[in-house]
Amino acid sequence: MPLIGAHVDQDDPLAHARARGAEVVQFFLGDPQGWKGPVIGDRTAQIKDSDVAVYVHAPYVINVATANNRVRIPSRKLLGSNLAAAAELGARGLIVHGGHVGAGDDPQTGFDNWRKVFERLEGHDVPVLIENTAGGGNAMARKLERISRLWDALDGFDVGFCLDTCHAHAGGEELADVVERVMAITGRIDLIHCNDSRDAFDSGADRHASLGAGTIDPELILQVCRSAGAPIVVETPADGQAQDIAFLRSKL
Repeated sequence: MPLIGAHVDQDDPLAHARARGAEVVQFFLGDPQGWKGPVIGDRTAQIKDSDVAVYVHAPYVINVATANNRVRIPSRKLLGSNLAAAAELGARGLIVHGGHVGAGDDPQTGFDNWRKVFERLEGHDVPVLIENTAGGGNAMARKLERISRLWDALDGFDVGFCLDTCHAHAGGEELADVVERVMAITGRIDLIHCNDSRDAFDSGADRHASLGAGTIDPELILQVCRSAGAPIVVETPADGQAQDIAFLRSKL
């Protein structure tokens, strides 16, 4: 049975874990839509010494792929500061979205910019887990073809992968065999974001739903979780997370 937990508010992750029966928690270290650096707070030792596995999600604004220097350079800085803070918390991974390039830009620019991130990163104790995304025509990690090109660009670096079931469904990737296809590219799946989708297949819309309340067959979601064998985090509406965790435990 893999570890199962939830994305929770950063105010008191351990209390939220207890309330949900979660063995693993994921949270932000600041405003997910802002550029300010991470804030750990006064529970660092408590979180690090707990038996709850911890993952940190990097802010959504980070886009290290872009050709726009005014976004790319602060994105690299913010990624680095979140990595350092995640290490202080003893996190098992820092999840970051794949990002995108502009409509008229060559996607290869984005792949090259990702490689530069790892070339310039100094030693870090927390793995970077790149997450597949739901939308965007010039996204680096929506379609598996793009993820394959990204992994080719990152050859030689220790890069992890986070598979989001809602994002894959909304991004137009069939869940029935997505684990096998991802593993053929990345060689690993480090974390599952286990979410139903409010929107249709290939809609490009990133809107999560509680398990069984969206447009994805729950059995397909369970199949992904069983095949991947990785820790599972539900990023579903907070008031249903305990039920989602209990559902997964009863079926896996």
